[in-house]
Amino acid sequence: MPLLLSDRAVPVSPLPLFTPAECRMLGIPLSPRTMHRVRSGVYVDRKAYAKLPPWSKYAVRVHAFALKHPDAILAFESAAVPHGLPRFGETRDIHVFDPERSRSRRFGDVVVHTSTDVREFDHVHGLLATSILDTVVDLGRVLSPARSLAVFDASISGVQGGPLSVDELHERADDQENARGRALLRWLFSHADGAAESPSESVSRAVIEWSGFETPVLQKEFRYEGELDRTDFYFPSTGTIGEADGWQKYKLDDPEEAAQRLADEKRREDRLRRHGHPFARWELTSAWQVTPLVKALLAGRVKRISHPQQSMLASLRHNPRDAQWSRNHNGHQKP
Repeated sequence: MPLLLSDRAVPVSPLPLFTPAECRMLGIPLSPRTMHRVRSGVYVDRKAYAKLPPWSKYAVRVHAFALKHPDAILAFESAAVPHGLPRFGETRDIHVFDPERSRSRRFGDVVVHTSTDVREFDHVHGLLATSILDTVVDLGRVLSPARSLAVFDASISGVQGGPLSVDELHERADDQENARGRALLRWLFSHADGAAESPSESVSRAVIEWSGFETPVLQKEFRYEGELDRTDFYFPSTGTIGEADGWQKYKLDDPEEAAQRLADEKRREDRLRRHGHPFARWELTSAWQVTPLVKALLAGRVKRISHPQQSMLASLRHNPRDAQWSRNHNGHQKP
């Protein structure tokens, strides 16, 4: 099943959270048919919750946990919610950090982490979380490579609002004694690119490399017919332009604006094609599935220059931290 991408920072719960006392005051019956219990003593509207995308369901769970435990320090994917870092699907567990504990523990769906390495903490949109610097490095150690790359790129990309630099990330990782994920961090430091304008571009870039294609130039600009056009990917050997489409940029919730943006994009593509550039387009789901992206590149005349890295491509399908992955592989969601 293709993984979908998160919204950005979620400063408040995507749905109103209700305690039993609030339900009584508002006259809302606590019926299982109408209300869904997110955590003990925290409820949301069942129908509205069922309609949320996976990443928004996770954001609801994180906010519900913080409502019950306001002094808990969110970490890993849970800290990514207020920090606005890319998230994919619905993370299985709530992650918190406790510097007072001697070892990490699990309590139901809450994993409490500890470390001998120093962590910094911030209040982000009213939630207490590990700093964005620590959160990015922590996620870089535990997520699969493509997901980690999207997080690293977003944290250093000015276009995506990233406040960090590769040097800062490198320095923080070097200061830590934690040996977990060091090989992955080395790969990330050599591949992170602040020119990436979206997580879709980051994931696509990883799949392009692992599928054996040449390394594309990011955000290459062309001036034709009096217009300046910037492209997601440019493959020099064939002049091919690659575009990782995200439908949100077309503002589909506003039909008038969407029609205008789609028309502008059609004129832009036609202009670039007139000047000899083959085109390859794909969506994020195509990158996760690999084969549709490969077909799009081959149809756009991009050439393979090496054999595919099957082990890296296989990592796209391996995400045990995801709730859906756990259900598919364990027969149920872990408690």
